[in-house]
Amino acid sequence: MSNAAELYQRIESDHTLTNGLFRQALQNPSGAIAAICELGETMGLPVTAEEVKTHIASLDDDLTKQWLVKARGGL
Repeated sequence: MSNAAELYQRIESDHTLTNGLFRQALQNPSGAIAAICELGETMGLPVTAEEVKTHIASLDDDLTKQWLVKARGGL
C-alpha cells in the first residue's frame, strides 16, 4: 500500500480530521493539500501533493467525488 493510500485511510477513519480538512478545502483547496502532506510527515507517511491528488482521483466513491468537486482548485 502506498503512503498516500495509508494516509487516506487514517484520515478517513478520523471523522473530526476529515471534516476539518473538508472545511479547509472549501476555503483554501491548496492549503488542504499542504495540510494533508504535513499530516503525512507527522504520521511517518510522507507524501507529495501530486501523490495525494493521484490517489484521491483514483478512488471511486461518492464522498471522494464530492471532495473533488468542492475542492477542485487544489486538486
